Amino acid sequence: MLIELCLGYPERLLGAIGHPVTWIGHLIGALDRSLNRETIGRKERRAAGVVAVLILLGVVAAIAFSVQHALLRLPFGILAVGLLASTLVAQRSLHRHVADVASALEKDNVAFGRDTVSHIVGRDTAGLDAAGIARAAIESLAENFSDAIVAPVIWMVIGGLPGAALYKAINTADSMIGHRTPRHAAFGWAAARLDDLVNLPASRLSALLLVVAASLSNGASAAAAWRAVRRDAGHHRSPNAGYPEAAMAGALGLSLAGPRAYAGVLVKDAMMGDGGRDANAADIRRALALYRTADAILIALLAVAAVLLIAPV
Repeated sequence: MLIELCLGYPERLLGAIGHPVTWIGHLIGALDRSLNRETIGRKERRAAGVVAVLILLGVVAAIAFSVQHALLRLPFGILAVGLLASTLVAQRSLHRHVADVASALEKDNVAFGRDTVSHIVGRDTAGLDAAGIARAAIESLAENFSDAIVAPVIWMVIGGLPGAALYKAINTADSMIGHRTPRHAAFGWAAARLDDLVNLPASRLSALLLVVAASLSNGASAAAAWRAVRRDAGHHRSPNAGYPEAAMAGALGLSLAGPRAYAGVLVKDAMMGDGGRDANAADIRRALALYRTADAILIALLAVAAVLLIAPV
């Protein structure tokens, strides 16, 4: 986590060789094209989706296990494994993308704000006003704190580099084929359900981290965050996203989630939090500060756990 926080993923490296998640995405795309045939029935497409997920996990596991095993045989190999594992966490890039949205709104450039937020959310952004853009950015920050940071770290703790790589494979598959569209409703069923399962622990821990962070932050309410989690999180259409979103909404005194459009289709969802005012660029900055504190708490917990594990009995 510290490597990624300090270095991120260099742009030159991204341009030269891509990113592990893009490599996973290429494999998912190939499986989608080869197995998700429109000429077969719904049951067959669901079965094909299960096969695609199994192939994906098998390939990713084999590569990750082999790489970790080879590196750990080398002097200081654990550092090399840590460097590779850092590419599967997105603390720095998440902060940068959300901060870019705040910067656009602070300059009253709503058009640029729409374009910027469109890179981090899946909803339709063309009709969003400044308040809608700010709300979308904050929701994305909360949800991705769980999906892009806490979840891969949890599975890294459990399974090392392979654990984190398998999680990213599942999460990427869900984002690519786990949608309820005519093409992917059946084929992406396995990816979507598996993603819901592997994100369960992270979503709850993320909410707890945000509640604790609120207790340490000026202008944030830990009591309201906890109240929103208990009252609202279970009503979200996602079994996981509601937890960090409700915690963020309650802590900042905002209302998040609610109705929004995806590919022209209005999706009705429950509101997280009970704030009555529109979100703005200042709220994005407050959300980023809360995110930084929660992330620091997670790093501190891992550091303490590491010391306890390696300390002599």
